[in-house]
Amino acid sequence: MDKIKKYEEIIVDYFEAFAERRNKNPNPTKVQVIADMQRKHYQLIKIGWKEYDYFHYCLFHLDIIDGKIWVQENRTETLIAEELVELGIPKHDIVLGVIHPKRRKDTEYAAA
Repeated sequence: MDKIKKYEEIIVDYFEAFAERRNKNPNPTKVQVIADMQRKHYQLIKIGWKEYDYFHYCLFHLDIIDGKIWVQENRTETLIAEELVELGIPKHDIVLGVIHPKRRKDTEYAAA
């Protein structure tokens, strides 16, 4: 299996399992997986009503760019980069896009 397909499979499986766990509770908000396999964009969003407030926001946003997984958004306490490493993705193929480009070299992950 080529690297990109493997990374896609890991991301989508991870997001689907995450959504399934979150959606088991009776909360009226639901978590949805959005996967654009052609353009290599992957999001996990939370959507729904809680009382009189409408929720629609991104929990995670990952992209695959030039063979690397870019963490573009993480609005959870989950350290998704660490979890991706545990799932078999090497740190040199993960870019923390949420970190300023000048500071990425100070992380354990790829600068770009």
